Amino acid sequence: MGGGVIGLTIAYELAGQGTAVTVLDQATPGKEASWAGAGMLPPGNVQYAQTPQALLRAESHALWTDLTQQLYEESGIDNGYRNCGSLLVSLQEDNADVQDELQTLLNNGITTEELSATQLKSYEPTLNSNIKKAWSLPEFCQVRNPRHLKALLAGCAARNVRILAGEAAYHFEVQNGKVSSVRTNNGAYTADQFIITSGAWTGQLLHSIGYKIPIEPVRGQIVLLSATPGLIRHVIEYGPRYLVPRPDGRILIGSTVEQVGFNKSNTAGAVSELIAFGSKLVPALEEATFERCWAGLRPRTPDNLPLIGPVTEFDNLLVAAGHFRDGLQLSPITAILIRQLLLKQSLTVPLEPFACNRFRESVYQN
Repeated sequence: MGGGVIGLTIAYELAGQGTAVTVLDQATPGKEASWAGAGMLPPGNVQYAQTPQALLRAESHALWTDLTQQLYEESGIDNGYRNCGSLLVSLQEDNADVQDELQTLLNNGITTEELSATQLKSYEPTLNSNIKKAWSLPEFCQVRNPRHLKALLAGCAARNVRILAGEAAYHFEVQNGKVSSVRTNNGAYTADQFIITSGAWTGQLLHSIGYKIPIEPVRGQIVLLSATPGLIRHVIEYGPRYLVPRPDGRILIGSTVEQVGFNKSNTAGAVSELIAFGSKLVPALEEATFERCWAGLRPRTPDNLPLIGPVTEFDNLLVAAGHFRDGLQLSPITAILIRQLLLKQSLTVPLEPFACNRFRESVYQN
């Protein structure tokens, strides 16, 4: 249930193991938060990862090259995956937030390099000359979300995954501790196993069986500009905001973090603020062409960790949701972990930190 990047990657992975899979999506598969992001893929290091999230990111980072190649061979679609590198910049000499982020990167074995003013000018000549500090992350990658989702849909089709749009799941039928079927606006569907991959809507679906999970939608607005190709070559990160350049000259500026419920509207204030932010870092963007803006609803849990694993009160119900800003990035490892659970294989990553019942004491109702 849920045809975003998590659901489609799981379906693709399971179908590759000979499993018959049906994906139900309440609207059009691949058109919610998965499509709306900027496609950033920060690096990871399995050997030095110090937190569950860092380990999950590191394992997923190592999977992207092979997944991209596999999708291309099966679909013929180039998803735009490439190692572009990123620059972490600061307009202040002593920025505590940046220093904390750098220390976290170093603690987790991520390669970073502090750049001199001369080196920075060589890396990105159009950056604001007032930038005081900059660090390079050479292993940072990106993928073009819409193309990746198109490749996933084609790959799923090649593996005989049944994908049904306009199927809004709203209730589970339960018998003897197992889910027997899921009801949608168009009828009921039976299966041996059920996987909820509904993003920000996951909590609503689980609520139908008395299981409350605190997943909230968080709106993120993004602006797309068109500029001269090569105006910037690296992803530029400044705190939680960023510039992501595409080879064709398009530049994404994002993003906001807004708790406004299920409202996906763009606002004039946020759009103008994002454009001003982009122009502050790269003054030449003042001459860029505005193409469009959009917003997505990212699913966030109280501890910012995703939910991956079984709903323990039911023998055949699993959840893979709540990835917040990391859904695209973590989709390859999430799919493998769900496949390993369902097919009773050894787990790549321990799942206790991502267990659905970690919120049970305060929110579960019999």
